[in-house]
Amino acid sequence: MPRMLALVAAIDRFTEASGRLLAWLAVAMALLTALVVVLRYGFNIGSIAAQEAITYIHGTLFTLGAAYTLKRDGHVRVDIFYRRFSARAQAWVNGVGSIVFLLPLCAFIFCISWNYVAESWAIRESSPEPGGIPAVFLLKSLLPLMAATLFLQGLAETLRSAAVLMRASE
Repeated sequence: MPRMLALVAAIDRFTEASGRLLAWLAVAMALLTALVVVLRYGFNIGSIAAQEAITYIHGTLFTLGAAYTLKRDGHVRVDIFYRRFSARAQAWVNGVGSIVFLLPLCAFIFCISWNYVAESWAIRESSPEPGGIPAVFLLKSLLPLMAATLFLQGLAETLRSAAVLMRASE
C-alpha cells in the first residue's frame, strides 16, 4: 500500500503543478482579450493571430485543466445521494465509475485522436485564415494529451478509492 500511495501522491503533485501553471493562462487569456478589444474598438486595429491565440489558450485551459478539475473534485455530477454516502460507499462509486467509465473513455479518446493528430502533424496544419497562427497541429495535439493526463489522474483517484476500501476492510 505505501507504493500505491506514493504513486497517487506523485500523480497528484504533477496534476497540481500543471493546474497551477494553467491558471496563469487564464490571466493571459483575459489580458489578451482586453488587448484585442482595445485595439479593435479603440484603434481600429484587428489581429487574426491574437484572436486565434485566445482560442488556443482557451482550448489549452479546457483540455489540460480537466485532470486538475478531477483532482479538485470539480466535475459536475448528481450528488443528491452521493453526498449522504459513507466514505466507503463514496469510494465504491468513485472506483467503479473510474474503472467502468472514466479510464475507458480516456483510452478511447487517446486512440481515436491519435491518427487525427498525426495527420495534422504530417502536413503541419496551419490556420486557414490569412495572418492566422500556423500551428493548428499543436492545438490538435491537446486531445491525446488531455486523455493521457485525465487517465493518469483517474488512475490516482481509482487507487485512492482502493486505499479507502482497503483501510475500511482492516
